[in-house]
Amino acid sequence: QVQLVESGGGLVQAGGSLRLSCAASGRTFSSWAMGWFRQAPGKEREFVAAFSRNGDNTYYADSVKGRFTISRDNAKNTVYLQMSSLKPEDTAVYYCAVAEKYRRLDLVPTRLYDYDYWGQGTQVTVSS
Repeated sequence: QVQLVESGGGLVQAGGSLRLSCAASGRTFSSWAMGWFRQAPGKEREFVAAFSRNGDNTYYADSVKGRFTISRDNAKNTVYLQMSSLKPEDTAVYYCAVAEKYRRLDLVPTRLYDYDYWGQGTQVTVSS
């Protein structure tokens, strides 16, 4: 069983920065594909950024490319999302997720159904 706990959300002004953290349980953390999604009120959950299983590749949604950076610390079983130049449209609940059963080593899973485990989410609010 994998457990994910996000933290680091909050209220920030437009143009500001936040760093989200996701602490994961599990002995094979380093071999998982992991990602971040977000869900704004009244909207569907959408992909933000993710790592491939081998950790060599990352992929970002066009809306956050150049502003957000995903990283991981295998020693701490933690994945991060550094968010900069935040915009009001980035306001959402942010979720981290693990694609435990995703087979491809070098591809980055971007679809909701690629992911098997989800955290409880952390709220990010960007004021204008």
